[in-house]
Amino acid sequence: MTDHKEMSTKYDPNQVEAGRYQDWLDADLFKPNANLDAKPYSIVIPPPNVTGKLHLGHAWDTTLQDMLIRQKRMQGYDVLWLPGMDHAGIATQAKVAAKLAEQGISRYDLGREKFIEQVWDWKDEYATTIHAQWAKMSLSLDYSRERFTLDDGLSDAVRKVFVTLYNKGLIYRGEYIINWDPKARTALSDIEVLHQDDEGAFYHVNYPLTDGSGSIEIATTRPETLPGDTAIAVHPDDERYADLVGKTVTLPLMNREIPIIADHYVDKDFGTGALKITPAHDPNDFEVGNRHDLPRINVMNEDASMNESAGKYNGMDRFEARKAIVADLKEQGYLIKVDPMTHSVGHSERTGVQVEARLSTQWFVKMKPLAEMALKNQATDQKVNFVPERFENTFTQWMENVHDWVISRQLWWGHQIPAWYHKQTGEMYVGEEAPKDIENWTQDSDVLDTWFSSALWPFSTMGWPNTEAPDFKRYFPTNTLVTGYDIIFFWVSRMIFQSLEFTEQRPFEHVLIHGLIRDEQGRKMSKSLGNGIDPMEVIEKYGADALRWFLTSGSTPGQDVRFSYTKMDAAWNFINKIWNASRFVIMNLEDTPAPTKMPDAANLDLTDKWILSQLNQTVADVTRLYESFEFGEAGRTLYNFIWNDFCDWYIEMAKEVLYGDDQAAIANKRYNLAYVLDQTLRLLHPVMPFVTEEIWQSMPHTGDSIVNAAYPEVHAELDDPEATTQMNALIDLIRSVRNIRSEANAPLSKPIDVLVNIQDAPLMTIFKQNQDFIERFVHPKSLEIAEGLTAPALAKTAIISGAEVYVPLAELLDLDEEIARLEGELKRLDGEIKRAKGKLSNKGFTDRAPEKVVQEERDKQADYEQQYQSVEKRVAELKNA
Repeated sequence: MTDHKEMSTKYDPNQVEAGRYQDWLDADLFKPNANLDAKPYSIVIPPPNVTGKLHLGHAWDTTLQDMLIRQKRMQGYDVLWLPGMDHAGIATQAKVAAKLAEQGISRYDLGREKFIEQVWDWKDEYATTIHAQWAKMSLSLDYSRERFTLDDGLSDAVRKVFVTLYNKGLIYRGEYIINWDPKARTALSDIEVLHQDDEGAFYHVNYPLTDGSGSIEIATTRPETLPGDTAIAVHPDDERYADLVGKTVTLPLMNREIPIIADHYVDKDFGTGALKITPAHDPNDFEVGNRHDLPRINVMNEDASMNESAGKYNGMDRFEARKAIVADLKEQGYLIKVDPMTHSVGHSERTGVQVEARLSTQWFVKMKPLAEMALKNQATDQKVNFVPERFENTFTQWMENVHDWVISRQLWWGHQIPAWYHKQTGEMYVGEEAPKDIENWTQDSDVLDTWFSSALWPFSTMGWPNTEAPDFKRYFPTNTLVTGYDIIFFWVSRMIFQSLEFTEQRPFEHVLIHGLIRDEQGRKMSKSLGNGIDPMEVIEKYGADALRWFLTSGSTPGQDVRFSYTKMDAAWNFINKIWNASRFVIMNLEDTPAPTKMPDAANLDLTDKWILSQLNQTVADVTRLYESFEFGEAGRTLYNFIWNDFCDWYIEMAKEVLYGDDQAAIANKRYNLAYVLDQTLRLLHPVMPFVTEEIWQSMPHTGDSIVNAAYPEVHAELDDPEATTQMNALIDLIRSVRNIRSEANAPLSKPIDVLVNIQDAPLMTIFKQNQDFIERFVHPKSLEIAEGLTAPALAKTAIISGAEVYVPLAELLDLDEEIARLEGELKRLDGEIKRAKGKLSNKGFTDRAPEKVVQEERDKQADYEQQYQSVEKRVAELKNA
């Protein structure tokens, strides 16, 4: 395709983005290219919970992935970006239960089967919402391979893993103290519990000795568990209680006799040095109880109300029971005092309620062997590479101190545990398939922790356990996982050990860790603060490309990002700059052909050579920065090239040719403009897919879409240090006169004389050859370029590399202000000289840095010293004027 269309006069993101995503989908541009000779590159999307709308964190996470995918696709890789969603057991069940509650219906009224039908309806509704948001964000996902964690194929993988681990003794069922969510009525793993400071108290209570010889004082924060006490424990070396060990006390309010025991768990220096032991309601007490063969008395129901073992408090809410027990202790003379205090209390991550430690029979994964295997793999060349590297320590520390993982959840929504119990004999059967005589068996009612299935995500989505599945053989292990640092425990670590256990391969080569999106004040976004930002509303106002640019141009691996509308305004302004520059170029192309090859070296002027060299360096830098996941630095590199080099200088200088009479020069300039714009759009496409496609389609091009256009490559023949040096000198000259005009309040319409005193002979040729450019940009009344010029007494002076610039402004010049300005310049140059000298005196730099880099630093020092001498001389002249 070689024709091009006219662009609108104003950048309108809604117009640019409308319908474009569907066009890409209709053309199947997001599927792998099926080229088996191409190197595969794959990412599986971290599956969002199918519980509601995506937030800014999702937008950031998925944009980083899309940038990687789009770049690799353009580079010719056989790319797969696999989408999917997580069933999110606790969260989704809680949402649906709350929705039903508004209608006065509980899940128990419906029964398990009908309730799950309701959840599937919820899933379908919100999956549609998530799809729409993915489209708004322009995510180039292959929807033909989309998965859901309750898909049949993924369910097969879950059962396979469970049964295999069970048969290897790595999954077991046992009674243990677990974290219990009374609202969701399910077990929680340690990392699903969030600790926060709550107001509480230490309740000091006397437990009377059964023999009537006195009492022993204990302090507790949870008097509601008193009915479950089965012992008082003291330290074996605590002389205060040595004579009491072996005796018994009568449990207040319950009139039950319990022993006084000695155990090293007790800290004799904390509180009274005596502890009430409640094995069914505290994990440490549970261990003490095991050592001393104590009974376990559970005094709470699943909803944290008190049960029959709590005696007269049966049926009360746990906090009502606390008040009632404290009141009774006081009335009966057992309560000594109450000391108010603030302490850290665990709360459910999902429902927010205070978690209870509760004795329960659950399913567990034995973690030590799996953790040791994962840690051992990190010492091999097949390790998972964390970016930034410091997060490997986070992973390592958790794996070294990991506890057994409770994987059963008392829910209906999820993967039901593949264990059955015989109705007559009680025998347990664990298998991937149900028993043949199913009528005689009852399946375990619990489901698996959501993280159990999502831990298999990188390989279960590829067709495993069928190891001959084409996608599994082609795209696994995946290349990069992009996720936040807050999910390393929950998900990253579990994917690593499950993948090693079942595929003997790492699940991904790299883990790119990003931070959190915070508000302008640096606060975490939350419902309670009301500072959350809906990415869809941002897109509605600024467009997806502007949001993507903001999210990535300020992105440093592992660091948080602060959202602000000021930054969004800047992002939109940058795209508007690109739009207007592109529109100018396209309007001037006329019949210029598509830029399918590099410009002819024989037809390049200085500005052409310079911009092509700058473009080449930008391609090299951006490609390298993408490889190291330094997207923020890549963004800054692109911004500087596009805004400064291409828009502010090259296009402006191109006008001198375009508005001239040399038709051959005009044709060359048009082609060069088209080439640089084309390559720039390709560089930008991974981060700004919509606007780059719109502009690319508006200019001469070949191919159907920029989506699968070839990514720019580095061409050594385009590097031109000489042109760069010459152009930089030209820019320095023009910029210095512009600055003088600005400081002297002399607009371009005001005629001024400009004198350029050449100190470096080659500059004479450069400035003379490009005198038309200089005059166009500085608008002088007269321009004199020569060697040996003397500065007028009353003139503003600018010192550039190899020359001095004088602008006589007698009527506008304040001599004292000019001297002060130049003395400030002396201080700046002195600082640069000291910095360069310090760097060059550092043997670590001179011995290790490439000679080219060291020489560049020497040249900088020499240049600064020459400029310093010139400024110093000019200051002396002005002081003597």
